[in-house]
Order: sequence, then C-alpha cells, then structure tokens
Amino acid sequence: MPVAESNLPDLTNCARSDALAVLTQRVPAAKAEAAQALYARVLAGDAVVASECVLDEPSGLPGRPERPELVEPRKLGRRSMQSPEGRAVLLHALAHIEFNAINLALDAVWRFDGMPDAFYMDWLKVAAEEAHHFSLLSARLAEFGHTYGDFPAHDGLWDMCERTRGDVLARMALVPRTLEARGLDASPPIRARLQQAGDHASAAILDVILRDEIGHVLIGNRWFRHLCDKAGADAHQTYLRLSDEYRAPKLRGPFNFEARRDAGFEEEELAALAGLDAQQRTED
Repeated sequence: MPVAESNLPDLTNCARSDALAVLTQRVPAAKAEAAQALYARVLAGDAVVASECVLDEPSGLPGRPERPELVEPRKLGRRSMQSPEGRAVLLHALAHIEFNAINLALDAVWRFDGMPDAFYMDWLKVAAEEAHHFSLLSARLAEFGHTYGDFPAHDGLWDMCERTRGDVLARMALVPRTLEARGLDASPPIRARLQQAGDHASAAILDVILRDEIGHVLIGNRWFRHLCDKAGADAHQTYLRLSDEYRAPKLRGPFNFEARRDAGFEEEELAALAGLDAQQRTED
C-alpha cells in the first residue's frame, strides 16, 4: 500500500538535509561559505531543522578535496616557527583542524534525529564559526604563499566522528569535550610562540579561535549532560566509560583550566585533570 503523501517528511527548506548537502561539498572555500549561509538562513527563519526526519547517508562522507595528503600523525614533521615556512606549516595544520571541525558540526546536525531544535541550532552555529576560522586561516596562509592542501595532514578528528556515528552521547563526550577541548589547552602556548616570532597577525587569529572554541566545548558539555540526565546516568562515570569503550586519546597536560572552566567542565573533572597533570609531570 503506498504511503500517504502527507506522511512523507517534507525536506523543503530542511536545515538538516541542507547540512548533509554542505557536508558532501568537496571544495573547502565553498563549504565554508555554504555553512555560514545555512546558519544565516536558519536564523532568518528561511529553513527549519525538522528534527524528526531520518536521512539516508550518502557514500563518500565527508566531502573533501584530493589534497592534503592524509598520513599518520607520527609522519608529520615539526618545523621552527621562527621561519615563515614553519609558520605556514602550523597555519596549514590549524586550517585542517578547522576544516574538519566544519564537517564534525554538520555531521552532528544531519545524523542524529529526534533531538531538541536547540541542539541543531547550536551545531549549525558551530559549523558557521568553524567556517569563519577556516577562512581566516586560509587568508593568512595565502599571505605566506600557500593554500590549504600544500602540506600533509592527519585524519584523527574524522576518525572519532566515524567511531561515534551510532551514538550521539558518545559523539558529545568524545568530540567536543575531548578532542576539541584539547585545542583549549594547545592554543595559549602556540599563540605565545607566534608572538615570540613576531607574527602578531597569526596570533590574533588564535585569539578569535580560542574565544569561539570555548563556546563550542560549552555546547558539547551542555548536550552531553542533557543526554546523561535524560538517561539518569552519572556524567563523570559515563564519560570515563565512553572514553575507554571508544579508545579516546589519553589526555595530557598542561591543561588550560581557566578556559575549561569557562567551557563548562565541572570542578570534579578539573580536579581529576590536575591530578593527572601532576602525575605526568612526575613521570616525565
């Protein structure tokens, strides 16, 4: 018996369907522009999230260019930031992180149905801000005579996205509040090295990224705790279980406790990180 037309999901002006379309976009600059435009459309009321729609996954996610070459992290060399080439390598690595972050946010929007509308609005906002970061870094990279794709990169961020594809709770635990939270710790020392090298323009971009990333991790913390509360689960123990189950990277200090506190980490978690940091310093 054919399904009544009125029971079919209406994907006209569906932000989640459009997010999937943007995710498939292979051209980085076009993806960044489309992510920002999609969020603007939703804010203007020209698109709705349609949380109940279950979307079919196309092949080839995420859309990305043929370059950069993706290699294992250990194969990525380190260069001094005292040289322009070394700073270009760093800017490229940061641009790669931000490009992946666009994909991660868009994937959360289209993949996980049945969440509150605010969930999708939050991650569309994140996608738009990550797109802005990518654009800033790409423009700065161009001033060094390079484009995104000129240097090899690794695929660690998307790998965790793949692992958590079937569990929104694991996604919230292990992408924003684990992998992206590591960026909160890494930004200040990187910024300091850029300043020391006299690269104030690049350091200023790091300021923008850190400010916004605090908000992104806060969003991840909020939805992680929302899901834990809904399931009647202890957030701290659930996080430890998921970290082990999904083989999350082991956290290493030093930690940016101020930024992590602003991003919604609770004092119990921060105390555990302080103990871990002290232990690692002793072992080192």
